[in-house]
Amino acid sequence: MDIAMPTLGLALLALYGLLAFGVRMAVQMRRTGSTGFNGLRGASGLERVGGMLFAFAVVLCVAGPVLELAHAVSPVEALAGDGADTLGVALACSGIAITSVAQFAMGDAWRVGVDPSERTELVTNGPFSLVRNPIYASMIPSFAGIALLAPNAVTIAGAIGLMVALELQTRLTEEPYLARIHGEPYAAYASQVGRFLPGVGRLQRIGVAQPGA
Repeated sequence: MDIAMPTLGLALLALYGLLAFGVRMAVQMRRTGSTGFNGLRGASGLERVGGMLFAFAVVLCVAGPVLELAHAVSPVEALAGDGADTLGVALACSGIAITSVAQFAMGDAWRVGVDPSERTELVTNGPFSLVRNPIYASMIPSFAGIALLAPNAVTIAGAIGLMVALELQTRLTEEPYLARIHGEPYAAYASQVGRFLPGVGRLQRIGVAQPGA
């Protein structure tokens, strides 16, 4: 077994965590006095599912390369090879870079999770003019790339679970929060800009809530 790719996968995961959470929260603390971390628990049972699945998926994405290095699981042959390795590195590195750019584009409005009592700025410029959730959108290629570097059932399940978790977190928690807090401006924005891909997942402007309602 080639140990280089699972090891690289773990290194890229560590880099992702350092930049997306460690560095970004440190910068947020210095600028605002708060880390910006609200958690992903959600207010209701359904909302909590997304946060719990997200955490479990990340654990699987870390466990997959570790288990492969320990010879406890084997890579899926159809996804192993130099071509898959190259694609995996490209996806992971580009996803990490875009995540960092999108996070800093949010400025002081950056948060992990939602505090229902908090009102943050609606960011619609930069990468947010292309998709409404560029941070989540860039997480998908990041973790898909990791799955290609350690293409066993555990890592693949983690990457798929992460994608489902991001959909749940976005649809059940973050979009309702933004619609309630920002009302018509968010409805107008969401009707023009896609959720994770440009033009895909735009929301219809029906029953728009007004801010504070």
